Amino acid sequence: MREGGFRGPRRDFGGPREMHKATCSDCGKETEVPFKPTEGRPVYCNECLPKHRKPRF
Repeated sequence: MREGGFRGPRRDFGGPREMHKATCSDCGKETEVPFKPTEGRPVYCNECLPKHRKPRF
């Protein structure tokens, strides 16, 4: 385990992430996400995402 409490492997592949355009399921704002959105699954912008995350312990 690396310092700073980081859990899991490092995911730095040496290049920029491919971003995909999407519409936030909450506010309708255009946003970009680092994954290809899947039909039927909600996508949230950076402002709306915290409202839908499970609390961390």
